[in-house]
Amino acid sequence: MTKQIVITALTIGAIILGTNNVQAQNTTATTTVNITLNDVISIDAGSTAIGNTVDFNYATAADYNSDQTITKANSLKVTSTKNFNVKVKAGGANFLNGTNTIPVNVLTIKAAAAAGTMGGTKTAVVLSATDQNLVTNAPLGSALTLNLDYTIPAVKSSSSDILGKPAGTYTQTVTYTATAL
Repeated sequence: MTKQIVITALTIGAIILGTNNVQAQNTTATTTVNITLNDVISIDAGSTAIGNTVDFNYATAADYNSDQTITKANSLKVTSTKNFNVKVKAGGANFLNGTNTIPVNVLTIKAAAAAGTMGGTKTAVVLSATDQNLVTNAPLGSALTLNLDYTIPAVKSSSSDILGKPAGTYTQTVTYTATAL
């Protein structure tokens, strides 16, 4: 009988201990997250240089005898993952009105006094049909702005570059190019 009691006790003990035994469960999970970066440089939408115009109007003698400056806020908005340069050039050697011409070098483009958030070394550029550095070694960043002054100095507007030309609107494109370093 003692043997039977011991077997019964062991069986009951095994049942009790077996039902309370915790099964192994996962308590952690691991996921791999990848971040893939690509180099980017962009003149962003919102740049007033995209599809905009700069209009100079010479209607009086005073206009021809004084500097004219037109400031364009947010002329360029650049996003770049690396330091960069901004170059500028005209689409040709002259502003055109049919067969009538005004040389593009009557126009100077430079960073405005309140230049915006774009860093780097800024240089005033007398416009030409050749790429010229407007900004060099600008630090990387997102939506960096550059406000520009477009100036025709009186020395040009009161010279034969503009005086004596037939009345009308003379047009030329200006192209800005941002290039990563």
